[in-house]
Amino acid sequence: MDLDVFVMAHRAEWDRLDGLVRRQRSLTGAEADELVALYKRAATHLSLLQTGSFDPQLTGRLTVTVARARSAVTGARRAGWRDAARFFTAGFPAALYRTRQWWIPTAVLSLAVGALIAWWVGTHPEVQATIAAPDELRELTRAGGEYETYYSSHPATSFAAQVWTNNAQAVALCLVLGAFLGIPVLWVLFANMLNLGVGIGLMSSAGRLDTFLGLLLPHGLLELTAVFAAAGTGLRLGWTVVDPGPRARRTALAQEGRAALGMAVGLAAVLAVAGAIEAYVTPSGLPTWGRITIGVAAEAAFLTYVYVLGARAVRAGEAGDVEAPDRSEVLPSAA
Repeated sequence: MDLDVFVMAHRAEWDRLDGLVRRQRSLTGAEADELVALYKRAATHLSLLQTGSFDPQLTGRLTVTVARARSAVTGARRAGWRDAARFFTAGFPAALYRTRQWWIPTAVLSLAVGALIAWWVGTHPEVQATIAAPDELRELTRAGGEYETYYSSHPATSFAAQVWTNNAQAVALCLVLGAFLGIPVLWVLFANMLNLGVGIGLMSSAGRLDTFLGLLLPHGLLELTAVFAAAGTGLRLGWTVVDPGPRARRTALAQEGRAALGMAVGLAAVLAVAGAIEAYVTPSGLPTWGRITIGVAAEAAFLTYVYVLGARAVRAGEAGDVEAPDRSEVLPSAA
């Protein structure tokens, strides 16, 4: 395509479209129809320019014009309670259900690594000696030691906020760093499993594994599931960079990136529940079986949410993406 000829043939249309978009007064009916027609033509022109190595300045200018025209044609839309309800009843569970082939294997493999670390630490005194001095290890693992008092070391409300912040950061790292081929996500997972494995190994060697699990399981089931879901989504996003499938790589990354952003919002809510359990249930005076029952119930509710609402939403065509009016146009491209 001769770029100079193409620009000369269509510049007047682009200028007219830009003028209509910038017009302060309301458009007449004829002008509104003209705006829609010019917007469609300019979107097609932009697609043609984006398929080749043409002038980036020209492409950028036309991109801005098309974006403004799209806003003028579709109108601004404000998110409301309906959007929030749709997200938590369809979009978020659908995204979790669609990515289950990623985060469930991620959970299984991560827990296997954590168990291996726990066995290694718990059965090898020389490994324990590299973690801390004997007196410090006894202080950590004794009755009323740091592992137990950690959950009641701060007022419940502030502790819940602190826990939520720390876990939300881990989830955000998994989702954001997934775009880097997923490699940093593996490090985040390993760091979490290392901390878990060391704690289980030390408490097991001290003969107090039941106490540790009684403190961990009430909140840890839901909390770790949220981290695994984020990690699986991040790994899926990283794989999309490598293999976008039948979609154009830009389109695939946009779709998966929007789904990952929505996943971050949804998992923040899940972590808020886990944080509340950790702050109010874990250090409570409830018997161990009662605290664990609450944790198992929360985990069962989450999995039911994924496999019932999520499966239903996916069957209805939901993909975990934002609604169509909020998506970028997927423009036709030249072969």
